[in-house]
Amino acid sequence: MKEGVLEKLKILAESAKYDVSCASSGTTRRHKEGMVGSASGWGICHSFTSDGRCISLLKIMLTNYCIYDCAYCINRRSNDIRRAIFTPAELIELTIEFYRRNYIEGLFLSSGVVRNPDYTMERMVHVAKELRTTHRFNGYIHLKSIPGASQELVHEAGLYADRMSVNIEIPTEENLRRLAPEKDYKSVYQPMRYIQQGVLESAEERKRFRHAPRFAPAGQSTQMIVGATEETDRQILELSSSLYQRPSMKRVYYSGFIPVNSYDKRLPALKQVPLVRENRLYQADWLMRFYGFRADEIVDDAYPQLDLEIDPKLAWALRHPEVFPVDLNRADYEQILRVPGIGVKSAALIVATRRHSRITASTLKKMGVVMKKAQYFITCGELSIQTVNEVSPEHIRRLLVPRRKEKTGSPDQLSLLFPE
Repeated sequence: MKEGVLEKLKILAESAKYDVSCASSGTTRRHKEGMVGSASGWGICHSFTSDGRCISLLKIMLTNYCIYDCAYCINRRSNDIRRAIFTPAELIELTIEFYRRNYIEGLFLSSGVVRNPDYTMERMVHVAKELRTTHRFNGYIHLKSIPGASQELVHEAGLYADRMSVNIEIPTEENLRRLAPEKDYKSVYQPMRYIQQGVLESAEERKRFRHAPRFAPAGQSTQMIVGATEETDRQILELSSSLYQRPSMKRVYYSGFIPVNSYDKRLPALKQVPLVRENRLYQADWLMRFYGFRADEIVDDAYPQLDLEIDPKLAWALRHPEVFPVDLNRADYEQILRVPGIGVKSAALIVATRRHSRITASTLKKMGVVMKKAQYFITCGELSIQTVNEVSPEHIRRLLVPRRKEKTGSPDQLSLLFPE
């Protein structure tokens, strides 16, 4: 590898690490003769760094030069940092060579904005197009769409990328304008609509013509920064819920604010990354996507913020003791999903098993049910533990929240996330 390209790689890989919109492919494409690589539907993210970020893709920026001066971004134009820019040919060669050496399984490409959104987007599309058509690369490609890019370029990108993303960054437009005066929600939501339109048109086209080209088959994703502004968890989750109503939206990512520009007085002075809050938002997001919870059930006027000591499902159960206990031998699947300690697979197993035998405590343990939590919210004919209706929710909370050792005052956030 040329020394100049290696130096660019070091700079631009470092600049790309703050984007967490990096996930499993969501699409399956088998290896074909004469082509390079494949994509697995069950995911391509096999290795993670200590902070939880995936490293199985070549996660890189085309350039970290940027015409914008966003307060929260390390690559803002006013920062005195090392800058670099790949030519499309350099980035294409890098991707192919890394794949052949089995370093990566795909490409995650983002970029700062140089000259204007269309100029930058055109160079990114060129990289994806050359990989697919000239080098016959069949692996996973995730492209970050540039806010403000034209519909033509976004559509062309979707023909070569598996997944596309447009980052919202800040949950409310008012605060986005305050921290990124050169951006607005229109420039963010317009490409989102272009992607959604392309996905829907492609689906209709493939119903009529089996071999019609697929448009962003793994859909789109977005990212929000948590903790840079004063939005409540309720505002964040309501926005996520509305985004999930879009047929092409697959994932909303939550990135704990990292104070990389501590000199900017518009940003909060954080001593620690809000890892616990980020984790709770992901748990709440999971409840909305797979457990049938609405955003206004998880957070509301009385509880606009998620509880940092317990997970959102347990918090909801303790606020609604009237729903419990749930009789696992009679309740429907949706009711069983609401029980803390019971997941999607366990709930399905319970419903399937009780058709030919009664559910018992030993059966639940074999299914992987977390009995430490579930025992206070269920009945199955043999549990002698008092349920949440027989003792107060506050008492159950004290039993389930571990006591933390006092070392230097209040516990840090990592001890909340990973209690002993």
